Amino acid sequence: MSQAPSESLSATPYGTLPPASTPSVRKPLSLPRLREMHTQGDKITMLTAYDATFAAVADAAGVECILVGDSLGMVCQGLSSTVGVTLEAMRHHTECVANGLRRSQATAWLIADLPFGSYHESKEQALRSAVTLMQAGAHMVKSEGGGWTTDTVRFLVERGIPVCAHLGLTPQTVHALGGYRVQGKTDESAALLRREASALQDAGASMLVLEMVPALLAAEVTQQLTHCPTIGIGAGSGTAGQVLVLHDMLGMNLGKMAKFVHNFMDGAPSVRGAMEAYVRAVKNGSFPDNSIHAW
Repeated sequence: MSQAPSESLSATPYGTLPPASTPSVRKPLSLPRLREMHTQGDKITMLTAYDATFAAVADAAGVECILVGDSLGMVCQGLSSTVGVTLEAMRHHTECVANGLRRSQATAWLIADLPFGSYHESKEQALRSAVTLMQAGAHMVKSEGGGWTTDTVRFLVERGIPVCAHLGLTPQTVHALGGYRVQGKTDESAALLRREASALQDAGASMLVLEMVPALLAAEVTQQLTHCPTIGIGAGSGTAGQVLVLHDMLGMNLGKMAKFVHNFMDGAPSVRGAMEAYVRAVKNGSFPDNSIHAW
């Protein structure tokens, strides 16, 4: 028996994405729009994604920024840290996510991590690595650390590559930090973080992730930076936006759930519903709760 025409048009095998959806009422995110949101105090939402389907669902749920994080090494590849993630792996997953966005609303701002060893040798190496990720579909690249990275950020920005910086707990250097520990707890380390944040903004960084930083310090850095919005993860509610690893916020962490994570699948009707709940919670300020999720 032949399929009805409607069935043959709508069916997509193996969970593949349908043809591109109707145009979204939301305009595609851009750097000017993100700066405008920051100025207006509109919280910025970000989630990680590593494949086309989850990226499309996050976009449809209203997530404004999607990060192809090198956390894929742990959640997708089963590695013990992000150190083993290669540039080719990042290129592949960035391309997958970009394809998913193009097949859906295509409104989210796409950020890709520069993996360990892909920007440490020289500014020129960083440029080559960034070009690889941009050509795969990224709108922005993210690098970890301050100090020596400042010149690299400036070098990339001067060549038209938007950069998101990352301070606090920097997973690529977790071995040097002595483990997954809160950063900036002493007066000296807090002062260093403030200086590095200002230097990265001055170098042209358009966004700054603050990971596992005391809430008060993160709020102070957020106020200190006039045109570089901060995105917190384990950094309290005083940042300009929030990011979580997708698998964590869906309650799919195979190990111990971090203090700063909330399971948005709990009570949600679907994955998209969980993502929409996350967006609402960040926007209305109910997540994160400093009494629960911060230091």
